Amino acid sequence: MLSFARHSKSKISSWWWTVDKPSFVLALFLIFIGAMLVLSASPSAAHRDRLPDDFAFIKKQSVFILAGLVLMVGISMQSLRTVRRLAVLGFLCAFVGVALTYVVGDATKGAARWIKFAGFSLQPSEFIKPVFIVVTAWLLDARKRTEDFPGMALAVGLFLITALSVFGQPDLGMTVLISGVWALQMVLAGIPLWLIATLFSGGVVLVTCSYFFLAHVRDRIDRFLASENEIGSQIQQSMNAFANGNLLGLGPGEGVVKMHLPDVHTDFIFSLAGEEAGVWLTSIIVISFAVIVVRSMIISTKDNNLFQMYAACGLAASLGGQAIVNMCSALQLMPAKGMTLPFISYGGSSMLASCLTMGMLLAVTRKNAVAEDKDNG
Repeated sequence: MLSFARHSKSKISSWWWTVDKPSFVLALFLIFIGAMLVLSASPSAAHRDRLPDDFAFIKKQSVFILAGLVLMVGISMQSLRTVRRLAVLGFLCAFVGVALTYVVGDATKGAARWIKFAGFSLQPSEFIKPVFIVVTAWLLDARKRTEDFPGMALAVGLFLITALSVFGQPDLGMTVLISGVWALQMVLAGIPLWLIATLFSGGVVLVTCSYFFLAHVRDRIDRFLASENEIGSQIQQSMNAFANGNLLGLGPGEGVVKMHLPDVHTDFIFSLAGEEAGVWLTSIIVISFAVIVVRSMIISTKDNNLFQMYAACGLAASLGGQAIVNMCSALQLMPAKGMTLPFISYGGSSMLASCLTMGMLLAVTRKNAVAEDKDNG
């Protein structure tokens, strides 16, 4: 029988009284909001794909949500030592997956980021991000703990391997996000200024080359810079959705943007939230992500453990950064990146990767996590 009493020695009770419950509840809230939005968009998306079942997408998403919740809770129960080991194993698996996209990747919208099997599509770059962050945190922490350990050099090498493999798919948005989070971790670790300048210059060169040599990147940037009368149809429809929703929204299921916007259940689900629920819900979504990010970063500094700080700040920044990119793209504040909204957008890779990230974040911010780690060696 399950027990949540404070005096209970069960693993579940120990987890419940040490996990950051506000962040956990907010993650559940975002998943619930996402399920409601996918339910609303499911019939129109099914009609576009000529599926016989109007609710095919929400049924699949329900399976993804269930698997994601099990993954999130299961990972969040683990010790820091176990999280580190799982991250190394996960990175090796995810890197092999990214490499396979070069051979058997399914090309969509100018990029081969997905591997299709058994009727499902898997995006390995979604999973490489959280495990890369934790492995980097481990290397940077080991550099401080062990004299002469080349943690900084290994972290730089790991970053170059990861970023270049993802960039080559090509996936510029994910590459920029990974680079930004890695840069934050390196700044926290005291990276030399000359290395920051060198890597930043290299990033500018890569982005510039992407514009001239990658057609889909050039098209998205050109649309972003276009005049109001030349805005792409998807962005225009997204902006119209927010205008239609206004403050209170049109009501659940009453939105019309899902009839015309093909990616409304994935990349532009924030637009659907704006149209059907209005400014009040979109504001709550923004606040929820902000609270998760800020709380996690504050908690990570309390135990004076460098691994905990590097990992928590990186994982929190990746969730917040991806959310910002998605929402800003829908609002035409930056070029569209084809990046999902964590916990909310439809998709197995997106949901599982978001829950993996949150599970690791909850694990490294648990009370007594550092003490347990020391006891385990």
